[in-house]
Amino acid sequence: MKQLITFANYVLLEALYTRLFAIIILLISSGIGFALFLGQIALIENQANQTSLLAAFLRLSAVYTMSLFVIVSMVREFSEHTITLSLSLPIKRSTYFFGKLIGFVLIASLIALLFGGVLLYYESLYYVSLWTIALLCELLIITQISFLCVLTFNQTIQSFSAVISFYILARSITTIQLMTTHTQHTITEWITNQFITLLAILLPNLDNFAQTAWLIYHTGNFHELLEIIGQTAIYMLLLTAMSLFDLYRKNL
Repeated sequence: MKQLITFANYVLLEALYTRLFAIIILLISSGIGFALFLGQIALIENQANQTSLLAAFLRLSAVYTMSLFVIVSMVREFSEHTITLSLSLPIKRSTYFFGKLIGFVLIASLIALLFGGVLLYYESLYYVSLWTIALLCELLIITQISFLCVLTFNQTIQSFSAVISFYILARSITTIQLMTTHTQHTITEWITNQFITLLAILLPNLDNFAQTAWLIYHTGNFHELLEIIGQTAIYMLLLTAMSLFDLYRKNL
């Protein structure tokens, strides 16, 4: 347990030294500024437009910040051979992995709380809480997939590109599936449709996470949130197993 806490503490210290929280404050300030500007030029439904813009901006900013922080942090571990030094000690690789993961989860939780807290100015605590928890679930999946990509590629550009591709595909897979539902006239179209259906099964449906409609139209409910939490738990277990397998097979 002490080793887990030590590795998690290193992640938190790195966030402080790299001024991650200054970037978070800057993103929050930018989002609020954009929302206020939109409120000045919008003729109707000012609050709904401001909430929609701010929620979308904060969601994308959270994903971008969290994925990049995990990737840069782990790539630095490989480039500076810190991970080799750590694993040369009498420490299990699983201990190193879970210690780092706990630190990243704490950072993701803090980002979700800060970004969700901003929306309390526009919406009620209940719907903001639903949105914040769903955002945290999304960040947990992004954190884990970022960790896995770094273990696979060991490079910033490749890892970040893979994470962004995964995120875009996971958010748009439902739309893609609807677009190809009625295009099965040829064998090629049928194969394409089956492939997209398989992707829809394998990928998390991130389009249902932290929906802006929950804040504007108050459509969110606890049942939807439970489905998101269950989906997150399944993908976290799967990605953890893949990451541990990749970490143990590396010659470090």
